[in-house]
Parts: sequence; structure tokens; C-alpha cells
Amino acid sequence: MRLDPDILQGRFVRLEPLTPELRDDVRAALDTDPDAWAIMVSNGGGEGFDGWWAEATGGMAAGMPTYAVRRLHDGMVVGTSGYHELYPEHRRVEIGSTFYRPDARSGAVNPECKRLLLGHAFEGGAHRVELITDAINARSRAAIARLGATEEGVLRRHKVTWTGRVRDTVMFSVTDEDWPRVRVGLERRLAAFSP
Repeated sequence: MRLDPDILQGRFVRLEPLTPELRDDVRAALDTDPDAWAIMVSNGGGEGFDGWWAEATGGMAAGMPTYAVRRLHDGMVVGTSGYHELYPEHRRVEIGSTFYRPDARSGAVNPECKRLLLGHAFEGGAHRVELITDAINARSRAAIARLGATEEGVLRRHKVTWTGRVRDTVMFSVTDEDWPRVRVGLERRLAAFSP
């Protein structure tokens, strides 16, 4: 299983692997909603950005690319998403580090990002892609369910957030067997949007 840091482009977004040239644009995107970071495992906003950036670019070096999400209709970097928890021996990976500016949280951005990332993972040999979220994050849970991922349960007291709160994590997955159905559903959703 291999996840090369390729540029991934659809009709609405281009996913660009993090580079030093993208740092300021990514910082601006992540700094748009400080309240959203309050329930995250790590903090990419404000003073937390430098640590977030170091972790994300460190993951790049370990074969887990994180991407800047560039909205194509205006060229703006509107957030990030990428891979975590790569287990090549099990052909399993997690999609995470997803954060979008508030004005990019509905519409085509998230479904197209996930279509591109899921497709890239399965083309790279994955059998299973996991998507997880905090149990209290209703918006994120609903968005993951709308992708067509299967909710598998709650991992109790699974992670400690950057604020020190111990969170429960809701686990979703898409397997290589699910992917044809999920891809068709995402393509159907995306067909309803205009570039």
C-alpha cells in the first residue's frame, strides 16, 4: 500500500500536498473559526498553528500526506484534509486533519475532497479507510454519514483533546468492497453542484 503525495484535482477542489509555500494560506484558512478548534484533538488555529504544521508536515515525511484544499472557483485555500494512522501491513489508513473555513462547510468541498482521498487510498492498495470524529461533534458525524461511510461504533475515552478533555470517538469506515457504492453516491451528490 502506497499513498504518494500527488496533487488530486476534481471539478471543485484541488488537493495540494503541504509545502512551505502554502504555509501562510493554510494558516489563514485554519484561523477562521477558533471555536471549532475547542473540541479537536490538536489545535491548528492561532498559537496552535506552528505545532499543527510541524505534525502535519512530519506526517508527510512518514508517507501520510496532508493536503491544502484549494477551492477552484476562486483559487482560495479553504482548509485541509489528509491521511493519518497508516498501517501498510494491514492496508488500512485514516482520513483526518479535516478543517474547512465556515464558508466552505456546505456544498461540494467536503464530498469532493473525500471522493479524491478515498479514491487515492483505494488506488494505492487500501482495503479499509477509517474516518473518525468526536462523539459530541454532530455536524461532523452527519457529514461523514452523508459520505456513505458505515458507522461502526463508539470508542469510549479514546483520545485526549488539546484542552485536556477525554473524548469518545465515533468510528466510521469505507472498505474496498464498499467503495464502488460510495463512489457512485458521491458522484451523484457532486453532479448536483455547478463549478
